[in-house]
Amino acid sequence: MSNNIVWHEHEVDKASRAKALNQKPSVIWLTGLSGSGKSTVANLLEKKLFEQKRKTYLLDGDNVRHGLCGDLGFDDKARVENIRRISEVAKLFVDSGTILITAFISPFKADRDFCRSLLQENEFIEVFVDTPLEVCEQRDPKGLYKKARSGDIKNFTGIDSAYEAPDSPEVHLAYKDEAPEVTAERLFNALIEKGLV
Repeated sequence: MSNNIVWHEHEVDKASRAKALNQKPSVIWLTGLSGSGKSTVANLLEKKLFEQKRKTYLLDGDNVRHGLCGDLGFDDKARVENIRRISEVAKLFVDSGTILITAFISPFKADRDFCRSLLQENEFIEVFVDTPLEVCEQRDPKGLYKKARSGDIKNFTGIDSAYEAPDSPEVHLAYKDEAPEVTAERLFNALIEKGLV
């Protein structure tokens, strides 16, 4: 980092923005294996919060890799950089007063902890979408597990690259054979009950 840059303070701060929006800004960080249902549940959760007039935004793993992180691969070093960039963006969203919902595999605990470290207490809400590998593999919505098993894709999380499950997420969405809408409702209710949104 250059020695010639300084942080510029703003007259309108996070507390003012949050007050104007009448909400508590936060990052609701969904993590889980590919095919676990993160993106679907995140989308349904955002819809539910938006209907309640909350200012929200959803960052999805595939979408971010089309732009901000389009130059990154999928080896461990690239995965760390992917989450580092997203974490810095998440911090900006929280500063804007927004409830940010993210859906990223984010396989490494240290990377999720890094995002948490950028935010104040209770602003990072880790949600473990705990769908078993065999269920994710049966779903295989993008055909990625099949490619990983055949060797066409290397460094695939859950197959030949590690996934470090959260130790104590704010919300643990244990797998149930249910409609995504029901899972999203479970998440929404858990967030409300815990006073997280």
